[in-house]
Amino acid sequence: MAQAEKKGGLLRKSSASKKPLKEKVVLMYDEIFTMEDPSKCNPRFWEELFLMKVNLEYLEGKLEALDGEELMKIKDNINCLFQHCIQALGEEHPIRVVNALQTLCALIRGVHQKNKSTSGFDIINMLVGFDKAELCMKNLMESLDSLLCAEGSESLKSLCLKLLLCLVTVTDNISQNTILEYVMINSIFEAILQILSSPLSRREHGYDAVVLLALLVNYRKYESVNPYIVKLSIVDDEATLNGMGLVIAQALSEYNRQYKDKEEEHQSGFLSALTNMVGSMFIADADEKISVQTNEAILLALYEAVHLNRNFITVLAQSHPEMGLMTTPTSPIPTTPVTPLGTTPPSSDVISSAELPLDADVQTSNLLITFLKYSSIVMQDTKDEHRLHSGKLCLIILTCIAEDQYANAFLHDDNMNFRVNLHRMPMRHRKKAADKNLPCRPLVCAVLDLMVEFIVTHMMKEFPMDLYIRCIQIVHKLLCYQKKCRVRLHYTWRELWSALINLLKFLMSNETVLLAKHNIFTLALMVVNLFNMFITYGDTFLPTPSSYDELYYEIIRMHQNFDNLYSMVLRLSTNAGQWKEPASKVTHALVNIRAIINHFNPKIESYAAVNHISQLSEDQVLEVVRSNYDTLTLKLQDGLDQYERYSEQHKEAAFFKELVRSISINVRKNLAFNTLSQELLLKEFSTIS
Repeated sequence: MAQAEKKGGLLRKSSASKKPLKEKVVLMYDEIFTMEDPSKCNPRFWEELFLMKVNLEYLEGKLEALDGEELMKIKDNINCLFQHCIQALGEEHPIRVVNALQTLCALIRGVHQKNKSTSGFDIINMLVGFDKAELCMKNLMESLDSLLCAEGSESLKSLCLKLLLCLVTVTDNISQNTILEYVMINSIFEAILQILSSPLSRREHGYDAVVLLALLVNYRKYESVNPYIVKLSIVDDEATLNGMGLVIAQALSEYNRQYKDKEEEHQSGFLSALTNMVGSMFIADADEKISVQTNEAILLALYEAVHLNRNFITVLAQSHPEMGLMTTPTSPIPTTPVTPLGTTPPSSDVISSAELPLDADVQTSNLLITFLKYSSIVMQDTKDEHRLHSGKLCLIILTCIAEDQYANAFLHDDNMNFRVNLHRMPMRHRKKAADKNLPCRPLVCAVLDLMVEFIVTHMMKEFPMDLYIRCIQIVHKLLCYQKKCRVRLHYTWRELWSALINLLKFLMSNETVLLAKHNIFTLALMVVNLFNMFITYGDTFLPTPSSYDELYYEIIRMHQNFDNLYSMVLRLSTNAGQWKEPASKVTHALVNIRAIINHFNPKIESYAAVNHISQLSEDQVLEVVRSNYDTLTLKLQDGLDQYERYSEQHKEAAFFKELVRSISINVRKNLAFNTLSQELLLKEFSTIS
């Protein structure tokens, strides 16, 4: 018997017969694409159609091949197909429901390809007709809601979420997607929460549910009242919030694991040895080879949860065993194809503490630690646009956390100590820190480490000014909390002071280049005011009196940098140029630092002369400092412990609009034909009862 081959909707016998035979479903599609009602000749046409295996590629291709005018001629049949799809969603037979869902995906995507300004028709009118749009979309959303909430097939739920993601991302700019008005009116918010609160549903569909929610929250968020924003902001169910946190943690954990695997693979290779031999020559290339695509979609979900819902802050500190060290679940996990940026779902899900084996030898982790590790990776390389966006979003999330009173309480809690192994950029002048030597410390230490790491590693020509400003603001907000609550944090403050002084040195060394692009005085003022914060209030939050002495020692030791900065800002503030005002602010801010230098330097020189010592040791300088505090006069500076709170709408709207656009494009790409394949579905529904 001749074996039949299938290609593009055609069946071709491998015998001498040359005329290809079309699949029955393709012949039925062709009938829809005529101007006649296909049910005239065959009253059972629609009933039969949904028993046929969908040919997504053919149907979508056929729609895309028509121009706007041709499509308008068959509008009645397209409307009819759309309506019958919605009717089929209420059928008892799962095969019909599956075929209806897939047909809807093809219809929405195919018709949208024609929704260009030149064709001049509206996608809603084309799909359902204006007169029936409200009722049809209500029925569609109710059917999807029922399927998502029912205890039935997990495959059907998966397909429902894929259809919703298809619906949401059909336009690059989701706020221009008018179909979403019906998704706002007929909310599926409760269905999404139900998926996240149930361990089984979350494992199967948590990733898609979280990404869908993040996108829906961003629909016209600045122009109208978005019900998904309102509802997300008041969720207080612990199981739901923890479920959302676990999905996000697993996705970020997966990224961290992939990066670590690639890093280890790279380091064991020949290139690693060569890099060590010749210094930093190959470091940039090496980094490119171990880069892993970032996941902005899941990061956006984390941001919206942290930003909108105060209750979610508790989830950040919810302890669970280190995800990378967990045993593989015994139940089978559905495989997911490799997908593009911002869309890669995790390979599995951590379900709940009851399902996680607690082992005394396993390092305890939480969502915040996983996020900090993720941040330390993506913030290493800000030259890549996606990583720059990811790095910026990480800093925005940390800004929201640093402003939250409850978050600060657990960040600074001495009873919550963790080892946080942040990734550090390879640099010639420092050795790689040994992971095992990391101390257990309050989580705020890891946040400060991350900020110090960023400050030290990004002083370059393409200077990321915006990220530096955010970084310094985060440190400032943490210090404000410490000062307000008199938290004496045992941290290696010298590393921060040294990083800040080196940053000032970099700004001065590259004054001409940087001033052509940036107002460097905004950043310089923020850095100087951090020192002022330590000088004015350090005695209330530095761990010991000797820490305060060390602050003075560092200022005196590095006085040349502060002298040079003063000379630079004085020069520019006495000229009538554009930098006169911002430079003069830095001049005024330096008053106490200069007072310290001018007070102690003569005392130190006098001490050296009296004792005939050419170079004083640190202990000798500290002795001079301690014995001369009483004669030092400082000015009280106002507003050092005040800051402007984060506001998305006024300052970040353009960034989020572009970010959501990028995510929408990539989620749409991820909804490729292979992810909508029927093979598994047909196996599940092999019999129709």
